[in-house]
Amino acid sequence: MSYRPIPAPGPARGLAVSQLVNSLGDGAYYVCSALYFSQVVGLSPGRIGLGLTLAWAVGAVAGVPLGQLADRRGPKGTAVLLALATAAAVGAFLLVDSFAAFTLTACAYATAQSGLAAARQALLAGLVPPEERTGVLAHLQSAVNAGLALGAAVGGLALHAGTPAAYRSALAMDAVAFVLCALLLAVLPAPGRGGGGSADGARTLVVLRDRPYALVTFLNMVLLLRMPLISLALPLWIADRTAAPAWAVSALLVLNTGAVMLFQVRTAAVVRDLESAVRAVRGGGVLMLASCGVFACTASDAPTGVLLGLLGVAAALQVWGEMRQSAGAWQIGFDLAPPGRYGQYQGFFGAGVPVARMLGPLVLTSLIVTWGVPGWLLLGGLFLAAGLAMGPAVRWAGRRVTDTAARAAAPEAPAAAPGRT
Repeated sequence: MSYRPIPAPGPARGLAVSQLVNSLGDGAYYVCSALYFSQVVGLSPGRIGLGLTLAWAVGAVAGVPLGQLADRRGPKGTAVLLALATAAAVGAFLLVDSFAAFTLTACAYATAQSGLAAARQALLAGLVPPEERTGVLAHLQSAVNAGLALGAAVGGLALHAGTPAAYRSALAMDAVAFVLCALLLAVLPAPGRGGGGSADGARTLVVLRDRPYALVTFLNMVLLLRMPLISLALPLWIADRTAAPAWAVSALLVLNTGAVMLFQVRTAAVVRDLESAVRAVRGGGVLMLASCGVFACTASDAPTGVLLGLLGVAAALQVWGEMRQSAGAWQIGFDLAPPGRYGQYQGFFGAGVPVARMLGPLVLTSLIVTWGVPGWLLLGGLFLAAGLAMGPAVRWAGRRVTDTAARAAAPEAPAAAPGRT
């Protein structure tokens, strides 16, 4: 896989542009939504957290049937409709005035987001050759981070203004961004039939009976617990357990975002098949363990310069491990999914994201903020164990794929002649 700073002209570039526009709005939303719900809507932090936890639980469950819908009805049309549904849900946030309305709207938002992610993956599978998918996904991830950074800057202006109108403008920007995303998806070419699958085959939720794929998905979900690390657990750690200045939080976030924008595509270029994907995930687990170990060392009275250096080294190891794990997981998630069922399989595989958003804050704050240094080491060991276990799990799932392909290629036995036994 050759390195390209941007996707080649064609469907891959169209997918990247739609992802960039989408994430511009998301960046503004993520920065402003919590304060909007608390200061404008009037919800307590506890109720906001409860509502979002319930919403992402619903989203994790909804991703599989919505992915199956993309397999049956076509990923392009499904993705367009779900992008519009997400825009409508974000717009509805501007009208909520109670906890019940907030929770229902958040459930609709999480459901549409989870379904959109699955439909997009199925659309990518239909538009991009298998050998190019991991590289294209790396470009999409870089586009996401670029959009989030720019959108967060716009959201920062709203935070600086601090008025209800400014917060509402940030949320309205996200709704408009999803509408534009839907328009960009609508002009993409129609994909092939799911990589060779049949509409009849997509009618059943085969993924729910695929135990090897379920194990791979679970291990990936464990690795995705890294998602709230930089944005939630690390700021609390720096504030409560270290003597580092508060601005170190934003510096580490910029380091993480910038590294993914600049190096995710290059990191993914070495992942070409299941074997290289397993190596990438395993190496990512080792890097995450090292990162957690260095973060644990910042619980000291060392000089500020030393603490900042340790935090920088730990954050660099963390984002390197994150990029390797992401690249490997993309390849694994696609290669182990049967053709024609990419939507439901990606919906199931992608359920790790809402689950990590739902459970990650509780797990990481308990381990890191409450337990301190032992918690960091336990978290690093968890990442390492999941990374090492991915190899045997992928081999198990790979045998299922090989057996299924062999049965599909085997000639049917000739029918018995009439009147003979």
